[in-house]
Amino acid sequence: MHAAASQPSSDTDPDPDPDTRTHTHTHTHTHTQSVTDTAIVLRLVAAQFPQWAALPVVRVGSAGTANAMYRLGEDMVVRLPLTAGAADDVEKEHRWLPRLAPRLPVAIPVPLGQGTPGEGLSWPWSVYRWLDGEPPAVGHLAEPGALAGDLAEFVTALRDIDPADGPLSYRAEQLATRDRVTRAALAELRGVIDTDAATAAWEAALGAPVWSGPPVWLHADLQPGNMLLAEGRLSAVIDFGCLGLGEPAVDLIVAWYVLPAAARAAFRAGLDADDATWARGRGWALSIALLELRAYRDSNPVMAAHARRVIHEVLADQAHGTGSAQG
Repeated sequence: MHAAASQPSSDTDPDPDPDTRTHTHTHTHTHTQSVTDTAIVLRLVAAQFPQWAALPVVRVGSAGTANAMYRLGEDMVVRLPLTAGAADDVEKEHRWLPRLAPRLPVAIPVPLGQGTPGEGLSWPWSVYRWLDGEPPAVGHLAEPGALAGDLAEFVTALRDIDPADGPLSYRAEQLATRDRVTRAALAELRGVIDTDAATAAWEAALGAPVWSGPPVWLHADLQPGNMLLAEGRLSAVIDFGCLGLGEPAVDLIVAWYVLPAAARAAFRAGLDADDATWARGRGWALSIALLELRAYRDSNPVMAAHARRVIHEVLADQAHGTGSAQG
């Protein structure tokens, strides 16, 4: 079982570059991290939520680097930010998740309490309802076609929510704005991946027409660690640190981060995504994965392995046209 927000979403674009400008100053692996442990959590809970002080606290394992998770009793989880960027997300999530939840087809994290700095922790923190489920076993999905439909339903429902007063997503920029950081990552990864094929795929994505419609709500980080399954079907979406308004192609990254090639056409059909949106979504997946691999190939083998797999899927998809109108 996994808690809400078990793999922090703010790990995804770990590059302190102006091209990833919305949260550039915070969501990076280079910033000093806070240190947490079970004793700190026990003291924080006792001081600020004494009604839960007698409950046991157990650390929840995670490959992420932006939040530390601690199960509190059977039904709750404490989420402590490890970076200033993750701390910045606390207020946004407490404001918006309760408003979005009733309009979505699956569960999302339910905030139960917002803590304040203390006991050596410099930032606000959260208590959420624990959500049961398992992250998808990418490459070994029990019901990939059904999951593709579930994901399309979730993305559509989120897009359809009124965007009035919504904040910009962490990934609110146009794809072309990421060109410089993406090419820098390609240069650093020469000899690690097929950078010629990756460059060609990136340039193909940049050639797609840009989004000219109004911004829509995005999760903006639909990666394997940010969703939970029950019996092969989507049961919850978690980790909303990148939440906000942007262009719809961003949430298509799940097609390459989670779904096998054979299920992508069903996902695309469920969203009625045109050729340009699909091409930009593939470009978003590639750019994010390249930045992840550059940042984590020597420090976080789980994140690096995810990134390598996504790059492989994007390049194979580009070569064979899988999931496209022609494929």
